[in-house]
Amino acid sequence: MIAAFSVTPLGIGEDVGEAVAAAVRVVRASGLPNRTDAMFTSVEGEWDEVMPVIRAAIEAVKEHSNRVSTVIKIDDRAGVTDGLTAKVATVERYLAEG
Repeated sequence: MIAAFSVTPLGIGEDVGEAVAAAVRVVRASGLPNRTDAMFTSVEGEWDEVMPVIRAAIEAVKEHSNRVSTVIKIDDRAGVTDGLTAKVATVERYLAEG
């Protein structure tokens, strides 16, 4: 499965980069395939691998704020591996074809 999630600390002002970095640090330390962009961090693995990572990322942000907003979108498709790369490659292939 691939889970794309965003963890936002509330009540600490506009500069949330340090808190978000704490969450991303947890994801990267997990060893699971992951990718971070301007809005979400995506992590790939089995349900029982991914969900504890997301929870730990939320807990890391809670160290910066008592209130945290989390958005999670999950693509749970049996038999798919390397989805983070393969899904983007498919779109890029269609774009290249014109």
